[in-house]
Amino acid sequence: MSKNSINRREFLSSAAMVGAAGTLGAGAVLASCTGGDKEPALVPLRPQAEWNLPADPLLDKARDGKPLKVGLVGCGGQGSGDLMNLLRAADGITVAALGDTFIDRINRCREGLKNPRGGGVPQEVPDNMCFTGFDAYQKVIDAVDIVMLVTPPAWRPMHFKAAVAAGKHVFMEKPMSVDPFGARSIITTAKQADAQGLCVITGTQRHHQRVYTEAYKQIQSGLIGEIVSGNVYWNQNKLWHREKDPKWTDMEWMIRDWVNWCWLSGDHIVEQHVHNIDVFNWFSHLKPVKCVGFGARHRRPTGDQFDMFSIDYIYEGGVHVHSMCRQIDGCAGNVSERITGTKGIWTSDGVITDLNGNELWKFDREKEKEEFATTSATVLELANWVDRIRANKPINQAEETAVSTLTAIMGRISAYTGAEVTWDEVMSMDMNLVPDNSEMKNMDMKQYPIPVPGKGRE
Repeated sequence: MSKNSINRREFLSSAAMVGAAGTLGAGAVLASCTGGDKEPALVPLRPQAEWNLPADPLLDKARDGKPLKVGLVGCGGQGSGDLMNLLRAADGITVAALGDTFIDRINRCREGLKNPRGGGVPQEVPDNMCFTGFDAYQKVIDAVDIVMLVTPPAWRPMHFKAAVAAGKHVFMEKPMSVDPFGARSIITTAKQADAQGLCVITGTQRHHQRVYTEAYKQIQSGLIGEIVSGNVYWNQNKLWHREKDPKWTDMEWMIRDWVNWCWLSGDHIVEQHVHNIDVFNWFSHLKPVKCVGFGARHRRPTGDQFDMFSIDYIYEGGVHVHSMCRQIDGCAGNVSERITGTKGIWTSDGVITDLNGNELWKFDREKEKEEFATTSATVLELANWVDRIRANKPINQAEETAVSTLTAIMGRISAYTGAEVTWDEVMSMDMNLVPDNSEMKNMDMKQYPIPVPGKGRE
């Protein structure tokens, strides 16, 4: 048996979860429960065969197996961090190629590989395997076995299409796109990845976070009853921005300042808040039908985006979800999800109560630390990716995350315009925000106005 095969602890945890499935679902091994001796029988929301768990149990580390050469496309802070997490998640990984629009980002990533934090094994990527420019992605894809796509999401659909055409397993960060055109492209490419039996993981790390996966089991087992509403939040301080250097063209400035431009990031309702929206989509197995939203821009120093959104989504069956996100310093913060059912309420801090506030279930964080070597969801998702590749066990989260991305895009469009937007409308829109030809040039910046909803009075 290889040293990273499922160990005794993981086997016992798995067995315990299977044994608990007949009562409060498969997550009882990581939970404490309260209640009387005569618990009412639960009515599952759907058969266990239809549950959507990318791995159960989540492995601390990928199994040993065939050595793999990985390439990273997008060497900024997120991409470099994901690459380091991959090296923590699996042995036998060689960083074979790096690609980015800018050489300074590649150099920072290379330095981190040479001097890894936490005592990792140093790696060195040769000069001839470091590629810059807008075509760097293809050179990286051609040089490796598996690829990580972590550029600004504007180019995700194009990069994903190229990686799947080359038959490469893909990890890509959320969101999947910035517009409906790109999201539909992702869905099409995802079907091609399925046909090839590829493994695609999409950076929605809550799917690999035990406090979420164990709660998912409880909800699917019927502990809160039928889902009737939801609340999803990402309210935080402002993110970073870059002042324009006189030496930069407009295009270079926007790329370096990408989280502030809609065509590059999708706005923060898409780039960041998609995580929370995705949790409701995942737990409920429902699709959005329409939405009405509003937003505003008060303090954002650059770009063309809003800094707050409030969206009322209506899902199948008339289920309402309130979505709220804000990026302004000095305001109340909240990054969480809440789902209400006919019998109880789940909150993402790992607690389920009945409708009177009595605790029914609670995720045991201390037990998780005792039972498992890894609690980082951003490591666990990459361990699952490599483990699936080595086990020849395909997984593909691309279409699912594209749907969540489109849900967020639908809310953004409604807030920008003030109009009600339906799912059918957003699925058929020809909106494509990404320039046909990306070049490091100055641009007509008047084409990026700050949106103003509705119309003024005459």
